Amino acid sequence: MFDALTRLFQKPETAVDEHDPQLAAAALLVHLAAVDGQMKPEERRAIKAALMRHYRLDEPAVDKLVRQGAMRDAEAVDFYRFTSALSSLELEDRIEIVRMMWQVVFADGKNHELEDNMVWRIAELIGVPSRERTVLRNQIGKASPA
Repeated sequence: MFDALTRLFQKPETAVDEHDPQLAAAALLVHLAAVDGQMKPEERRAIKAALMRHYRLDEPAVDKLVRQGAMRDAEAVDFYRFTSALSSLELEDRIEIVRMMWQVVFADGKNHELEDNMVWRIAELIGVPSRERTVLRNQIGKASPA
């Protein structure tokens, strides 16, 4: 029993940087895709495509990043650990995070109010101006499958 308790409080050997922007983005995208109760296959594909494109990662690297993001999301009690990793990025990169979020939201052709609310809250927390959020929402919403 003592060994089990010791393992519980030890850091994993493959510790991941809690302030890694890629991991933070992946965790937020995973959470966003599931915020309405289920992650649809098209949302999963949108997450992978957005991460592959933005971070120039291959499929195995993105699969690993998404798994790590899902684990971090499951452990999180709020968005702070993720938004703090993103808020120090250049504005252009923060805008791209919001773009990826809208791509996930509209991947199934619908904009669920919980998804919409989450994007707006995250964008606010990472300092993306409301004008930018609105422009992205309109652009991606118009281009989404109906």
